[in-house]
Amino acid sequence: MSTEIPEREISELPAGYRGPNLSPAGLELMPHKFAQDMYALLANIPPKDNNGLIAGSRAALVVDAGITPDISRKIQQAAAGLVAVPVRYLVNTTYHGDHTFGNATFPDDVVIVSSQVNKDNMTDLAYEKQTRSGNMHDHAALLDEITVWRAPDLTFTTYAEIDLGGRVVQLHHFGPGNGPGDTVVYVPDTRTAWTGNFLCHTGVAPMLLQGGPQPYVDSLRRMRETLPNLETIVPGHGPMGEGRAAIDGLVAYLERLHEEIAASVAVGRTLEETYAACTDPWAEELDPRLAAALTAYPIPAAQARERLRALCRDLHRLNILATYRLYR
Repeated sequence: MSTEIPEREISELPAGYRGPNLSPAGLELMPHKFAQDMYALLANIPPKDNNGLIAGSRAALVVDAGITPDISRKIQQAAAGLVAVPVRYLVNTTYHGDHTFGNATFPDDVVIVSSQVNKDNMTDLAYEKQTRSGNMHDHAALLDEITVWRAPDLTFTTYAEIDLGGRVVQLHHFGPGNGPGDTVVYVPDTRTAWTGNFLCHTGVAPMLLQGGPQPYVDSLRRMRETLPNLETIVPGHGPMGEGRAAIDGLVAYLERLHEEIAASVAVGRTLEETYAACTDPWAEELDPRLAAALTAYPIPAAQARERLRALCRDLHRLNILATYRLYR
């Protein structure tokens, strides 16, 4: 089956697809402290974007830049209020605009770091704005503020380290996943990783936007082997979770998706027939661990569960579509 990584993410969408609401409307960042000068900056409304703040004795590092200048400024204000040292680094976990459009709002002396593959995909601002506008849920006009797409200043291929002064941050590119250049930010002293779109809480559907199940599984296995002590993940969207369980759950989902769609293609099923033939893990309810994690948000738990289940079903159909097109 195809291991091709398309140059651009899939533009075709399933009928009735709504997708995640990434509009910054109503977004506030809730700090979660892991250790001295180390925070997850969690969106108050899932699945809007999460961020991170990691500091040492000399400098601080921010994970992802936000989707608009206003959100970027909120991230920087949060950093200034939480740590005493200046922000000197900004890491982009993916090239997607909801993580990178805020790059240009950071001062020029902040070094932006990401994988070389992410930088290679940051060349067509108009196309990226058009693509992300589908996730703005009636607030697409907010993207009119984005006139410059600042690319990373410093890139790496598979691994890099940043010493913040008494705290070393590891940057990993394990291979393609949600996108071709997914970057994971790992802090060994707390066994915590910021995973962007590469890995979410157990039971949250991934998005196969620019590739298929097989390369993604290979990348996840590399992550599992490289970070044996990983405990906690802060995903780009949704609640924090247990890292090993999230990896194992996503590998199992992708392997089943591969097997079921390969079988459908082999017997000549249509796309509609393939939708019906594939197992839907979200047909009835969310994973109990995920449902429990949603109770931490300042919104009614039942509402949060139903919204996320509907989103996961949407994303699952997108994954079927993307894989079917690759395998045909």
